[in-house]
Formats: sequence, C-alpha cells, structure tokens
Amino acid sequence: MSLTITIDQQSGFCFGVVYAIQMAEDYLENHETLYCLGDIVHNDLEVNRLKSKGLKIITHEDLKNLRNTSVLIRAHGEPPSTYQLALENNIELIDASCPVVLKLQNRVRNAYDSETQIIIFGKPGHAEVNGLLGQTQNQAIVITSLEDLNSAPIDYSKPIQFFSQTTKSTAKFYEIKAEIEKRIENHFKANDTICRQVSNREPQLEKFAQNFDLIIFIAGKKSSNGKVLYEVCKQANPNSKFISSIDEIQKEWFIGINSVGICGATSTPMWQMEEAKKWIENHIALISN
Repeated sequence: MSLTITIDQQSGFCFGVVYAIQMAEDYLENHETLYCLGDIVHNDLEVNRLKSKGLKIITHEDLKNLRNTSVLIRAHGEPPSTYQLALENNIELIDASCPVVLKLQNRVRNAYDSETQIIIFGKPGHAEVNGLLGQTQNQAIVITSLEDLNSAPIDYSKPIQFFSQTTKSTAKFYEIKAEIEKRIENHFKANDTICRQVSNREPQLEKFAQNFDLIIFIAGKKSSNGKVLYEVCKQANPNSKFISSIDEIQKEWFIGINSVGICGATSTPMWQMEEAKKWIENHIALISN
C-alpha cells in the first residue's frame, strides 16, 4: 500500500501573525532594514527567512539605544512604556499588534483600579502577558495553573477580575474560574479572552489527528500555542511526533505506516508543512513504494 500524506488546511498562521508578517514584508520592499522588537513569530525558520529580507530582531534594551528609526511591534503587543520610550527617542512604531490582543489590553486597563485584583491566566515573561501587565502598572497577578491559586498573593475577600492570555487552553481557563468561584467572598468577574481562532483549533486538530497512523506536528520550540496544540494531537493520537524542522524527522517513525497527517501551530507557516510533506515524499514514500 502506498503512503498517503495529508496537510491539515486548518493549521498555519493565525490572522494576527499573517498581518504582522505582511506589514514587515511590505515595509522591507522599500527599505533595507526594519527593526522588530522580539521574534516576529515563535518560529526560528520563519524568523530567519525574514532576516534574509532585512528584518533585525532587537530586545527592549536595544530599543533604549535606538533613535530616529522605525521599529515593528509584533502581534503579541507591548506595554504602554514601550510607546512612551518610542516617543522620547523619535522612533516610528509600525504597530502590528493583533486586534484581539489590543482589545484584551483595553479590557484589562479599564478593569484595573485600586480596589480590584486582576488575575491573568498566562505564561510569565511571555510578550503578550508583559503587555497586559503594563496595563495594570505591573500589579496584576499571573498564574499558570490551578495549583498557583494556593501560592499566588490573592486576597479572596476583595473583588477579582479574571482574564486569559489569548492563546491559552479554554478548558484550563474554565477549570481555574470554577475554583476561584469556590473561594471568592466578593465580586468576581471572569472574562473569557481566549482567541477563538486559536481555541477552535483544538477540536479541529483532535479530529484531524485521529485519522492517521502517524502525526507530524511542526512548531517552534518557543511557541506556547505549539505546546498546547501538540498535547491535543498526542491525546488524540499517541503516535504524534513534534518537530521544529525537517532535520528532526526520523525514518524509523514510518515503519508500518500507511497514512501521515502533517499539522502545526498558529506560528507555523504553511510553507514549512509543505516542505515536510515534500521531504517525506522524497525520502519515505518512494522507498515504501
């Protein structure tokens, strides 16, 4: 039997990442260099592709030393302090913040006051979370799991507003929400701020992964969304393999395999999945035939 290889057409960049990359490419068509504050996407191969076009990745420390230039803000968004620094240093900001992230920032900023505790379900240090913390003068409490509710400095006698990083698990958000509701003694409002374009990938991916003997899941090692979606694949199909590049594919994975599904995170470009398909066709499918 010949080996069939199918790419999940629901995988690939979310619209926020597409928007940011398009803005970078449009700028670089007419300019030699564009600075980008942090990796434009958590995918090293895509970052390297854009670097070859003139994109230069910088840190917040680098930003302090820049003057009279242009800097791209990626889809993850930035705290108010970044905009203030750009103003002081005469830096033109090309703002590619995802509209979903900007809406979340506004909601967090409007909810923040001296009486209300802001709790954010997210990854500490993640660019999006840093942007959200900045809306609360870094007073919000970031938690990563249900267990954090026992150690985080939360006062359950005071009002709480609960938000989520846009790319976190919907199921875990509601699990944490239910636990806070058991403990809260005052006003509590939970705001489901998870991006549906991201969260809807989970049921779609679960169905996709069940249809194949082997799943090749592609994502950057730094992608939070990639970790979440890979676990969805692994639950649906234990024979799922995580790779960041075709160099990591192992031929022994394909022994006794008749069908392969290729999928990825919201930070995985379609060209990378197509590259994996071509590699398998050239190195595995021809042999198995």
